[in-house]
Amino acid sequence: MDHSTFIHRLRRAHHGIQASLCALAFACLAPALANDDWPAPGRNVRLIVPSPGGSGTGDTIGRLFAEELSKRLKVPVVVDNKPGANGNIGASAAAQAPHDGYHFLFSWAGTLAVNQAMYKQMGYDSQRDFAPIALLAEVPNILVVNLDLPVKNLAELTRYAKSFPGKLSYGSTGIGSSMHLAGELYQREYATEMVHVPFSNPGNATTNLISGEIQLMFQLVPGIASQIKAGRVRAIGVMAPQRSPALPDVPTMIELGAPQLLSTTWFALLAPKGTPANVIQRVNQVVNEAMADSAVRKRLGDLGATPMGGSPRQLADHLSAEIERWGRIVRDARIEVK
Repeated sequence: MDHSTFIHRLRRAHHGIQASLCALAFACLAPALANDDWPAPGRNVRLIVPSPGGSGTGDTIGRLFAEELSKRLKVPVVVDNKPGANGNIGASAAAQAPHDGYHFLFSWAGTLAVNQAMYKQMGYDSQRDFAPIALLAEVPNILVVNLDLPVKNLAELTRYAKSFPGKLSYGSTGIGSSMHLAGELYQREYATEMVHVPFSNPGNATTNLISGEIQLMFQLVPGIASQIKAGRVRAIGVMAPQRSPALPDVPTMIELGAPQLLSTTWFALLAPKGTPANVIQRVNQVVNEAMADSAVRKRLGDLGATPMGGSPRQLADHLSAEIERWGRIVRDARIEVK
């Protein structure tokens, strides 16, 4: 099964996550869970987020879900930011945390899938050390170019890149970031040669794109939408199966005839392996209740994120597919961080 087919099937499975989902999908769990004494009143729940506080979309979405969990579980949910090593420090800390139902990991594609292939030593294994709970949301990459680059669409960009190998530079937020790997995906699919320029943060990369120091980026929609709307950069295509609500006029790569160019940063909730099954079920239930809430869906949409949800099994399958897919790209591009 190719990646685009997998994503379409996953989305069809999530299609019913609206208000009725909670009542139907989890009604059979309610009696079993109602008498559980978890969470204990007033007991803090710790949500480890492997990035700096206030660092961007990931931290914002993590705090949104911490707020929703706290409101729905009626206990404090404390965000514990543990940045460093592309998320490895925070994920490692979560893997070693007590599996008592009061410690969870909020993380994303890079830390959970890409790092598996990129690092020899991480301190955790995404599949072995964690119990999956639910996919939360995803944010697509979008291909954008400098206004002076003489291309208006994907076909013109590819012809230009092939005509001038090594001339184009694309920016990212670092080696192994979704922006970097989306660029590697494009180069692999179209046999082009471009120069990768990593920056310390997305703002610096965007500034250099606008000025022409780099010619293109595979940015995340929230980080570039305002610049596209202001006409400072040109959007080529959204790397997702559906158009972004934040940029409804920008076509998808599927619409442009490139269904293989799908790249998103997805976010997920997990627990240390060994966390009680009733806790996993209860938190999954609460996550899906939040996903059915129109106010939560709007908040995510305003961030440029697509709500996900679903079962622990769906997250486990998604994680397995993403480790395989991005691992292949990392190995083909010979990307390694020691």
